[in-house]
Amino acid sequence: MRLRWLSSIQISLFLLACPVAHAVDLTGAGASFPYPIYARWAAQYHKDTGHRVNYQSIGSGGGQQQIIAGTVDFGATDDPMPQDQLQKHELLQFPAVIGAIVPIVNLQGVAPGELRLTGPVLADIFLGRIERWDDPAIAALNPGLALPARDIVVVHRADGSGTTYVWTHYLSQVSPLWAAGVGRGKAIKWPTGHGGKGNEGVAAYVRQIRNSIGYVEFAYAHQNGLSWTQLENRAGHFVQPSQDTFAAAALAASDDQTPGMALMLDNQPGAQAWPITSASFILVRRHPNRSEHNQQVFAFFDWAFSQGAGMARSLDYVPLPEPLVERIRALWGAS
Repeated sequence: MRLRWLSSIQISLFLLACPVAHAVDLTGAGASFPYPIYARWAAQYHKDTGHRVNYQSIGSGGGQQQIIAGTVDFGATDDPMPQDQLQKHELLQFPAVIGAIVPIVNLQGVAPGELRLTGPVLADIFLGRIERWDDPAIAALNPGLALPARDIVVVHRADGSGTTYVWTHYLSQVSPLWAAGVGRGKAIKWPTGHGGKGNEGVAAYVRQIRNSIGYVEFAYAHQNGLSWTQLENRAGHFVQPSQDTFAAAALAASDDQTPGMALMLDNQPGAQAWPITSASFILVRRHPNRSEHNQQVFAFFDWAFSQGAGMARSLDYVPLPEPLVERIRALWGAS
């Protein structure tokens, strides 16, 4: 608690030293996964404080590259950097928000949440092993659902993407064929399909292309009126993407002690847990000449943790559990 008190005092003193007349401008870049909530937070933060935060949705790979190069005040990534890389590049990493990735489909007559898929079937679709919507493996999961006798059009990310990292991390856990043949990463060699840039690009392609399937952060599916699927979770239950199922997976975050706070929340064991849930992370430079910039970044995210939980929920994200926020503030105070 003492560390939290110290870090809060440091942040408050910094804000007092930066009146609105000399408004602070912060720049950040990286993951498209959290872009909707970062944009909402930035707009409200400017109204509340006069300080501006300009966040560019360029993908997790770009966010990591730009913070390493020192061209932004903070980078954002859904693919957490390992401890050795954080030390090599003198970076500090902490999670900022929890969200979820969902399969999205464009199938005539199929409503959001109506289609059921399992992890292995999903992997076989993206491997190109299941090529048609009326394949027996899909039909067996969806008795009574009129599936089109059409080829499946796979849509994936074309850019280096933390969303892809989480997606392939999940597929590697549920499909030995995927793990052995493709593996996980921000950028992979896709067995089949068409690429779209960012969550925005994948959402746009699936909306435009009949009989397609892709994957995006849930906010993009919800805001664009796209049809998502149910998924079977690790407990063997078919679940819908929702605040409750994301929060069920996020329970693992409270006690996580992974170095660099690089917690992974996919394929959690809870009965109601959504299987492709993920935290999104912030990166800042540890170099002494960045300390003033870092205090500005910490002030923004301290405000977000304190004032932005309702905005996060309204966009289908899950705010960080309070014990985790306590640890992050202590990390700021010790940096």
